[in-house]
Amino acid sequence: MTVPLTRALALLCAPALALGLAACGTKAVSTSSFKGEEHEVAQTIANLQSDVSAADQQKICANDLASALVTKLNASSGGCKQAMKNQLAELDNFELAVQSVQVTGAPAQRRATAKVRSIYEGKTRASTLSLVKEGGKWKISGLG
Repeated sequence: MTVPLTRALALLCAPALALGLAACGTKAVSTSSFKGEEHEVAQTIANLQSDVSAADQQKICANDLASALVTKLNASSGGCKQAMKNQLAELDNFELAVQSVQVTGAPAQRRATAKVRSIYEGKTRASTLSLVKEGGKWKISGLG
């Protein structure tokens, strides 16, 4: 039996959201220790956290997620905004810290990975977010 497209897309998106999102009562992502492009990447994660805190699905889909991820989410029932609304309803309290950022690739094909640490339900979790540069802006493209 195959996994329905909606569920597969939610599973793809949920880990990134669980790491990059914050609910009420959590600290903002600190970007002050990063410079240049590394700062831009950390700021993208901070922007995602802010947009999630505001429950602004429109901004999440338009500003924070990479176009390939948005395209996949738009193929599901209700599109990206509905998928984000569903995921936001699942969130609990989180804290997130960007531990390190690595930027690679030629100028036309910039990619980045950000090692992040989150605290969820009292447990510390380390993960890596993938980002791509689209139209001069960094966007979340996935987990790992």
